[in-house]
Amino acid sequence: MGSDEEGTLAQLKAHRRALVDPKIKRHRGRIVKTTGDGMLVEFTSVVEAVCCAVDIQNGMVKRNAELPQEKRIEFRVGINLGDIMIDGNDIFGDGVNVAARLEAIAEPGGIFISRQVYDQIEGKVAFRFRKLGPRDLKNIAKPVEVFAIDGIGGSSERSIVEGPAPIQEIKYCRAFDGVRLAYAISGSGPILVKSANWMNHLEYDWESPIWRHVFRGLSREHTLIRYDARGNGMSDWDVDELSIDAWVSDLETVVDAAGVERFPLLGISQGAAVSVAYAVRHPERVSHLVLYGGFALGGKKRSPAEKEKRIAMTTLMRLGWGADNPSFRQMFTGLFIPGATHEQADIFNELQRRTTSPDCAARYFDVASDFDITDLLAEVKAPTLVMHVRGDLIVPIEAGRQLAAGIPRARFVAFEGQNHLFLQHEPASDRFFEEIRLFLGG
Repeated sequence: MGSDEEGTLAQLKAHRRALVDPKIKRHRGRIVKTTGDGMLVEFTSVVEAVCCAVDIQNGMVKRNAELPQEKRIEFRVGINLGDIMIDGNDIFGDGVNVAARLEAIAEPGGIFISRQVYDQIEGKVAFRFRKLGPRDLKNIAKPVEVFAIDGIGGSSERSIVEGPAPIQEIKYCRAFDGVRLAYAISGSGPILVKSANWMNHLEYDWESPIWRHVFRGLSREHTLIRYDARGNGMSDWDVDELSIDAWVSDLETVVDAAGVERFPLLGISQGAAVSVAYAVRHPERVSHLVLYGGFALGGKKRSPAEKEKRIAMTTLMRLGWGADNPSFRQMFTGLFIPGATHEQADIFNELQRRTTSPDCAARYFDVASDFDITDLLAEVKAPTLVMHVRGDLIVPIEAGRQLAAGIPRARFVAFEGQNHLFLQHEPASDRFFEEIRLFLGG
């Protein structure tokens, strides 16, 4: 709208005229009202409602196929089954409100449905469903169990994450000091190992809209091996040692347990420093090094002001991270994903609480803030790709440039955006997969 208001409105009207309205009529739906770029539609059959949504999303994939990213319009759909109140031609009530909240958290090009809808259509339609678990929705008293309809719709640009969802298998191994480490294997194809980083959880990340598109996307073309760092997720939380040496040793333990010898290694955020240290220690095992959002110098060592800020954040983490009130965690959410919707921010707030304890979160954050691997960069032998978002608020792009500048012949790619963890709808998401595909394939 900002760049071409008239053209966008014309395009939206064309989509409605050629696709949306005819599909609603065909499935015997009634447009209750329109709300700017959205609409509320009522159906007498929940099966018809779901089939209509699938037809529209599939139709939008075809209509967007030849358009550049900035010209595409993508819809989100939320569907609920419930009692409503009728006032003239309008309808109200929780039955409507839940559908609206499901639409707000749905993926662009996606369809989210409630448990009530799923129970009614299971076995009646030939669609695949992905269980997302209970979600706290804005102004809805009780959590709503949410399902996504998989393998249909979706943006045409994200072909890498279309089709049946990969399956992951979770296994366990023991570190040198007895700490239990959880690791997951998913997908098929050439091996790709991802080092662990702060705030990982193998199960929650696999379902979370914050991480899901990354891990499932990578699993489409690779056998992806990833794990939860000590103190995080499904690995042991109560651990004595947190250090870069311990995290490198954990990576050694996981790849040995998985039985892989030589592989590309992906490091994200703090995991980039761990990956560099591992690649220097084991040059014979790392074929390629891919680093995203990483740094060689931790925040406490970048400047006196940054050090003071990190110390304050660590204190807040230790005192308020586990509280029922998410206000403490919201501060970190605002730094990691400032472009998130309210619902995505709520999910990330909850992900923080479930991923680790307040004490371990503070210890992990403090140790990573003291990283200094600058002396190791020149020793990296593997071909290296470094990627970073220009407006990253948690790890400034200068830290990414320093990382790339220190590694011999490293390639540096900057993405547009502000989110440290890019979301699925962002252009950085497509660039991330494309750059990795070209780098490993070349």
